[in-house]
Amino acid sequence: MRAALLQIAVRPEETPAERRARAADLVREQHTADLVILPELWTVGAFDFDAFHDHGESLDGATARTMSEAAASARVWLHAGSIIERAPQGTLYNTSLVFGPDGTPRQRYRKIHRFGFDRGEAALLARGEEPVTVTLGDRGPTAGLATCYDLRFPEQFRMLVDAGAEMFLIPAGWPTARRAHWSLLARARAVESQAYVLACGTAGTHAGVEQAGHSLVVDPWGEVVAEAGAGEETLVVDLDPELVTKTRTDFPALRDRVLGAPAPR
Repeated sequence: MRAALLQIAVRPEETPAERRARAADLVREQHTADLVILPELWTVGAFDFDAFHDHGESLDGATARTMSEAAASARVWLHAGSIIERAPQGTLYNTSLVFGPDGTPRQRYRKIHRFGFDRGEAALLARGEEPVTVTLGDRGPTAGLATCYDLRFPEQFRMLVDAGAEMFLIPAGWPTARRAHWSLLARARAVESQAYVLACGTAGTHAGVEQAGHSLVVDPWGEVVAEAGAGEETLVVDLDPELVTKTRTDFPALRDRVLGAPAPR
């Protein structure tokens, strides 16, 4: 499986519509990939809290339509990062969207852990209620979905493993100030779950907050197999889904879990 992580910059001189068009072009260029991933809230900026209300959109809004068309054009599975979703009753969520190679919506995930400690995202957005997985094709791996701050909460990833996850797709808008935590936590989630971690962040600056970039792919043994730099970049990596099975068979730590739900046999 070939995956492409699109570490795009949120440029202040660029409108959301212009950025959608640019991101769609980048997705179409990845026609040799099987899976493409975009960052968190790339249309507006993860720290541009004042813009959240004005840029909320429906699940069939401009971003969803544009990304659906791009996925179908490139014939790829597309994790389109996340949007500010405005639900019919007006509630706002940080919602990830996944499209199949035919462009149809296949899954959505509303971010459970909102960052801000009673301010920012935590105060402005409602939280999701449950972890979500998606199987990437009839014979493809099962991916668990998480977003940015979720990475700090291993309980969510344990639940995703119990639901069959063999890899985690994690869009983010992670700040440079905590970049060391970004790579450390990504590796920890991979090691403890014996699963691939594909973590795609943004470049540039969101509302004065410098972004870490450094999107990375970690294998089930915890090794970083590919990592981007700080600037805008496309990170392409070939994955071996069978490595998850091999790692869990050769070092069957998951079966020794005592607390929580029993691991799948």
